[in-house]
Amino acid sequence: MNIENIMSRLKGQLKEERYLHSVNVMNVSAELARRYNADENKARLAGILHDCAKGMKGEEAVNFVKSIGYCPDEIELIQTGLLHGIIGAHFARTEYGVEDREVLDAIRWHTTGRAGMSVLEKIIYVADYIEPLRNFEGIEMMRQAAFEDLDRCVVLCAESTIRYVLNKGFLLHGKTVETRNYSLRLLKL
Repeated sequence: MNIENIMSRLKGQLKEERYLHSVNVMNVSAELARRYNADENKARLAGILHDCAKGMKGEEAVNFVKSIGYCPDEIELIQTGLLHGIIGAHFARTEYGVEDREVLDAIRWHTTGRAGMSVLEKIIYVADYIEPLRNFEGIEMMRQAAFEDLDRCVVLCAESTIRYVLNKGFLLHGKTVETRNYSLRLLKL
């Protein structure tokens, strides 16, 4: 399925704001791919599909991931919104015909990140954070950093997520901490 068909299908499935967010992530991902010599087509594909499962939450999300063989951890069981990357990667493969492992992994890890992300995974993680509809303290610094040093921007995004989660009183997923620490160590090498 080509990008135009995917966009048309998503436009009918997602709320307008979520669709616009996905288009923005796709466009920012393409810009970052050009900047970091990554595959622009893969970046666009992962960007447009990254939130294709965002609407599935709660018990429905938990039951779905269990049905596809994923065992959610204790934090994912409580904060089921974290599961949309796992479900999204599954939908990208089964509903949209995406077979590229790198694209599927970028969709899979865009919420928490992970230690050792590929360039494409970092691009989707960052693009999701800095796309033009986002507006919060520090966003302009992150947008600038994204085009200067991708690993530094991953650290900034992870730290912003950690502050947000702590301020909301939510449980902090360990993968986000691992993402931050791993990327920070890369900067210090």
